[in-house]
Amino acid sequence: MDFQQLDSRQQDTLRELSNIGMGHAATSLSQLVGRTIMLHVPRVMTVDLSEVPDLLGGPERLVAGVILKLEGAAGGNMLLVLPRASAEQLLQILLGSTVGLDDELGVSTLKEIGNILASSYLNALGGMLGMTLYPSVPQLAYDMAGAVIDHVLGELGESGDLALVLETEFSGDEVDADPIRGHFFLLPDPRTLELVLAAVGGSR
Repeated sequence: MDFQQLDSRQQDTLRELSNIGMGHAATSLSQLVGRTIMLHVPRVMTVDLSEVPDLLGGPERLVAGVILKLEGAAGGNMLLVLPRASAEQLLQILLGSTVGLDDELGVSTLKEIGNILASSYLNALGGMLGMTLYPSVPQLAYDMAGAVIDHVLGELGESGDLALVLETEFSGDEVDADPIRGHFFLLPDPRTLELVLAAVGGSR
């Protein structure tokens, strides 16, 4: 069994786990910026890594990608990807200014967002697996989607080719504001994938 063969009950378990993790991340982000930030995971899906650029709007679309390694008792990579417009909107919500992706403050803020999301998700995942998990220091890549994914594939080597994708919506406390959509990817190595599948009632 792999991620693509998860049944609806197992996908519901992973979606619930993801919403718990993102709920913790929303609390941390809100405390960081002193205002309400909400995070929602409307969709959990599995994709082949070669399909990820198309999921992001095409390989030539400019995106901001925060890349982290999964460390502790498990292995793999995590990736937060935001289209350029969404990344800029998110910085405006968080910083209340026109800080851009070429600004040092904007870069460090996006890295911190990736770190908070990854840490919160790994706390929830580690609780389910009964192990301690934590992310590495984040890296930021601002490039075309195809180049960002190529970078991640280089990091993965031969360790895996499937990703668990959490579609993530960010919003502030403005009622009429459009949600900002991003994608959070969990790219486990084979051993970690087996542990996750076993925890949701499957085995590879």
